Amino acid sequence: MNRTIITVIGRDRVGIIARICTYLAENNINVLDINQSIVQGFFNMIMIVDAQNAKKDFAVLNEEIEKISEELGVKIKMQHEDIFNVMHRI
Repeated sequence: MNRTIITVIGRDRVGIIARICTYLAENNINVLDINQSIVQGFFNMIMIVDAQNAKKDFAVLNEEIEKISEELGVKIKMQHEDIFNVMHRI
């Protein structure tokens, strides 16, 4: 399994989850867990996905996610689970 963490933060708008999940499905990336909330108009989501069977390598996926981030007007960050864990260690 190639677990990857995707975080999304920005102003809420219609279609954020749909756009990201469509992209993941098109690239054979399975959503393992998802949690999202909206606080005073700000959208926040964290997803744990399995990118083991992804059609593209991580660098390409990250580049394309960045384009979706700009398209949606939110900040999307995609990191391998081990890097995420190191960066968020207390």
